[in-house]
Amino acid sequence: MTESFDAVAYNRAAWDREVANGNEWTRPAGREVIDRARAGDWSVVLIGYRSVPRGWFPAELSGVEVLCLASGGGQQGPVLAAAGAAVTVLDNSPRQLDRDREVATRDGLAVRTVLGDMRDLSAFPDASFDVVFNPVSTVFCPELAPVWRDSFRVLRPGGILMTGFLNPDVFIFDVEALDERGELVVRHPLPFSSLDLPDDERERSYGTGPIEYSHSLAEQIGGQLAAGFTLTHFDEAPHHADATARYLPGYFATRAVRP
Repeated sequence: MTESFDAVAYNRAAWDREVANGNEWTRPAGREVIDRARAGDWSVVLIGYRSVPRGWFPAELSGVEVLCLASGGGQQGPVLAAAGAAVTVLDNSPRQLDRDREVATRDGLAVRTVLGDMRDLSAFPDASFDVVFNPVSTVFCPELAPVWRDSFRVLRPGGILMTGFLNPDVFIFDVEALDERGELVVRHPLPFSSLDLPDDERERSYGTGPIEYSHSLAEQIGGQLAAGFTLTHFDEAPHHADATARYLPGYFATRAVRP
């Protein structure tokens, strides 16, 4: 890959392929999930399969303006809309946004979709939202400071940022050994990006999937604080799909507030 590599374009095409391949995070919520959400029985995830504590959200979602940031796929956005929120979904993948529109059309939901890079929220005015909801997607973003700065800008005072992200330590392990044999072979120094791998090895380990980046906790948590947020809650969970789950948390989640 060259220095002119366009991560946004590459990952846009990669996530469109993930939709075609049936990646679990591209499968839209079923009608029964939406019906339960309309009745007040709803949950969404930030990390793995762990439901976000209801106390992280406003007590009443009706009329709450939510930006689902890099959160296409027809899952979280439609559920929150069915629960009463006014939902906008921004995602880099047109086909992921198609999933949100499919659910919205099927179930009569008002979900606004916007195609874009999570680092650039210029489509939205200042103080547009009450909640920014960002499940594990910063791993596909080359730099995070613009994400936190723009999230802060588009939130109203008192607005909530919820984000889930990968523990960067999971990236020290050789991917082939981890995925094929369940072995934890320490190989990569941090920071790591799958872009650093030779093309043939990246294809063996990641297939045609998106480029990933191992952002440090200083970039993730420190970056939110530097942008002006106040951290209120923290959670962690094992990775739902690999052998690191036996030894360390693979995911972290934070809740922060714009003062």
